[in-house]
Amino acid sequence: QNKAPHSSIFKQHKSKLNTMSIPAPIATGSFLYLILGAALLGLVFASRLTGRLSKDNAEIANVVVIISTIATWLFWLCAWMHQWHPLIKPIYEE
Repeated sequence: QNKAPHSSIFKQHKSKLNTMSIPAPIATGSFLYLILGAALLGLVFASRLTGRLSKDNAEIANVVVIISTIATWLFWLCAWMHQWHPLIKPIYEE
């Protein structure tokens, strides 16, 4: 019975931390976009090694791949989060 007075506060704080984790679909989707971006950068690197792209064009392609991967990931993330907890719920009339 010799518990510290702050132990119950710590337990409440710890349980609150568990509810604030990143949802699994966001982690999975983000990981897939990371893999997609890495694969596209690998294609640019391979094209540079084979001589299909000049150094300048490979640098431009790297920037395009990075920006487009981030933009599409951000669009997907916004669309997913918008559908996660909708603010407007449909009202069905019978």
